[in-house]
Amino acid sequence: MTVAGLVLAAGAGRRYGMPKALVPYDGRLLVQRAADTLREAGCDMITVVLGAAADEVRAAAPDLPATVVNMDWPTGMGSSLRSGLAALSGSGATAAVVLLVDMPGVSAEAVRRIVAHAGPGALVMGGYGERRGHPVLLGRDHWAGVSASATGDRGARDYLRANPVRVVPVDDVADDTDIDVP
Repeated sequence: MTVAGLVLAAGAGRRYGMPKALVPYDGRLLVQRAADTLREAGCDMITVVLGAAADEVRAAAPDLPATVVNMDWPTGMGSSLRSGLAALSGSGATAAVVLLVDMPGVSAEAVRRIVAHAGPGALVMGGYGERRGHPVLLGRDHWAGVSASATGDRGARDYLRANPVRVVPVDDVADDTDIDVP
């Protein structure tokens, strides 16, 4: 079984004041940290979706794995998720585990716990007490449905609410707080 890692890092970071992919955090850019987390977790392949300042991000982080540019990034995260899943469609990946660039507290251990339940029909989310959050694993059988429902800044949210999801506790090893302001 092949599990792909997918980093969504295309936004302009309007509330932050700059694209979050370019934000330094503990000696690395947030985009590098997210890719490193997926690499450390053992993902078989990693794709980073860029958009705003894509050329600057590539120049600042030349060690990034495969990248795809979402030209529709101003429309919201949904288009980035669609772009990433489209890029993975020919890869042979069984599932994709999705990380958002602005959640540096999501750990490799949290990703490993989610990936342990990977399969083509899997839908898995990290559990934080009573709340569901990232990382999110999307089995290949769901990619078309997720892509069809991903609009604006909603990503996979509506699809995940409408389908059975396995929630795996990760709150003891991760924090999915997003960084919205400096």
